[in-house]
Amino acid sequence: MGRARLARLHGIATSYEPAPGRSVQITDDTVVAVLAALGVDASTPDAVCSALAAYEDAAGRALLPPAVVARPGRPPDLTGLPEGTALRVEAEDGQSHDVPRHPHDGPHEGAGPALARLPLGLHTLHAEAPDGRSARARLIVAPDRVPAPPARSHGFLVQLYSLLSRHSWGMGDLGDLADLAAWSGRALGSGFVQLNPLHAAVPGPPTDPSPYRPSSRRFPDPVHLRIEQIPEYAQLTGAARLRADELAARAHALRDGVLERGALIDRDAVWELKREALELLCAVPLSPGRRAAYCDFLAEGGQALEDHATWYALAERHGPDWRTWPAGLRDPRSAGTARLRPRLMDRIDFHCRLAWFTDQQLAAAQRAAKEAGMPVGLVHDLAVGVHPSGADTWAQQDAFAAGMSIGAPPDAFNARGQDWGLPPWRPDALAATGYAPYRELLRGLLRHAGALRIDHVMGLFRLWWVPEGRPPTEGAYVRYDGEAMLSVLALEAHRAGAAVIGEDLGTVEPGVREALAERGVLGTSVLWFERDYAGVDPATGGEARILAPDEWRSDCLATVTTHDLPTTAARLTGDDLALRERLGLLAGSPERERSRARGELAAWFGELTRRGLLPEGAGDEEAVIRAVHRFLLRTPAQLVGVWLPDAVGDRRPQNLPGTWEEYPNWRLPVAGADGRPQTLEELAASPRLHALLRELADGQR
Repeated sequence: MGRARLARLHGIATSYEPAPGRSVQITDDTVVAVLAALGVDASTPDAVCSALAAYEDAAGRALLPPAVVARPGRPPDLTGLPEGTALRVEAEDGQSHDVPRHPHDGPHEGAGPALARLPLGLHTLHAEAPDGRSARARLIVAPDRVPAPPARSHGFLVQLYSLLSRHSWGMGDLGDLADLAAWSGRALGSGFVQLNPLHAAVPGPPTDPSPYRPSSRRFPDPVHLRIEQIPEYAQLTGAARLRADELAARAHALRDGVLERGALIDRDAVWELKREALELLCAVPLSPGRRAAYCDFLAEGGQALEDHATWYALAERHGPDWRTWPAGLRDPRSAGTARLRPRLMDRIDFHCRLAWFTDQQLAAAQRAAKEAGMPVGLVHDLAVGVHPSGADTWAQQDAFAAGMSIGAPPDAFNARGQDWGLPPWRPDALAATGYAPYRELLRGLLRHAGALRIDHVMGLFRLWWVPEGRPPTEGAYVRYDGEAMLSVLALEAHRAGAAVIGEDLGTVEPGVREALAERGVLGTSVLWFERDYAGVDPATGGEARILAPDEWRSDCLATVTTHDLPTTAARLTGDDLALRERLGLLAGSPERERSRARGELAAWFGELTRRGLLPEGAGDEEAVIRAVHRFLLRTPAQLVGVWLPDAVGDRRPQNLPGTWEEYPNWRLPVAGADGRPQTLEELAASPRLHALLRELADGQR
């Protein structure tokens, strides 16, 4: 009982429900391991007693929690403060405010309501108790809701690396992104472009091609740079210019290999060429204006930018896993790291310069989107975590739970659970810093964004922690302060004027979607999943009724498919089943899976025909793809997304979950129905794409 109580006090669930009405207890070994990752020893009965006593003692002595959250209409509960405690707020703007103490002075008086009436921002709350105790806490005053999208609109969902143009160096880049935004906004009436995460990768070779397992989420990856658009490129002369031209020619050969000869996108090969070109560019002296802008960027980036660049400089010497570095360099604040920084200054400056170049081109892409009339523009994607050996875990070690990985528990679809190999944030460490790592992360991603998509948004409330060396079945849910996480998100989104989209697919605990909607966070609704599953057992299947368009929620991004699902053409032709059968990934027998797929498609054909969206007898894939997007337009969804490969009939998924080397995940260019890669220039001239987007533009009017 004592260990279970200790777990609850630290937000650790001691059971979970893999299916409604079925509860599974978490093993004691798992509870002990998760508590240890939070700095709590629960290995013996005596240790449990000591930990409980320490917790209760600390709680009894604390005047304030480390972070206090307030918003209009929801003041913080401060009634536990001793009578006579003086409260003062040091506001973000430097002004000081005394706060009334008693909560019963009147309907609009008292400490809590007074705090909720402060200006939005990050303040400091000071408390002085009559017995001499004092405390201070970060006070986060947030708006009730994140900004809504300015208008209902449609837009493309695209994996940037897959979008090659005739100017690309072997993979899609930020120049291609700016061009896509400018073209689709002006010519197609699109309102946004949603991207894969552009986070900085762990350097290779080989580099993990997945954009969802980055080294750092705080800074973008310079592999996305358009080299020729960096101003110093035009100033290259002599041997440097000749070498840059040679690198460009080799890069264009890589591009042609992908577009014309069926080669895979080779991120490592692209980066080797770009890295050498960037070395040449960084040797060009900056003009006075450029130097001043760079200095401003360095000042704004501060310690976070220096740590990021230092990690990459050290990785060049010691490899990309900081856990194997010499002991003195494993801590960014160690004396050994401090001594080495001056000697690495040239390399640190190089990596800072790359972050600046990338920031500038991201700004240019968002500017191009807005100038093209897009009400939203770029929608960036926040991955759910970072690589355990990468830059963020080195620079922010106290914020991460060592020896833990996030994933998913067993459920009706996956009896073994999932382990994603990403260390979780410690909820206690986040609170202790006033959610600084989270705030800084959001602020960086929202610099050049009209909206932010949050992968696995349920992680703002709880995450499944798996102890290192154990199967995912032996994990436990750890709870985060959802009110605080949402309030920080609302504040940063408000400051950026950006909407927020939560990827809320899969297992979602009761109340989470309602809490997200109440704060204005849009959900994600995928056509194939929008059914009434009441009374249907997902383990055994059964007919779940297709939801009518007016039954869909309005506060969502509506799509037909996603990067983790088959393309629509593959689903319609059966290519997705053939691929999974070939790789041994079918959950049941091939005959059963094909029968189930035929039944699902027949139900959809009937639904589309009944609603007049699919002409009787028109069953070719292009007509059906247009019909399902017409269906999306009949829903009240605020945003309608078109998976870019769907617009040209691509039949290959960008990512096939459950595979690693068996399938070229994250390495395929956008291709047409015939499997031939399509350049951005060809996409812009595609009659098939234009026919589909005309439907969307007409449906918005």
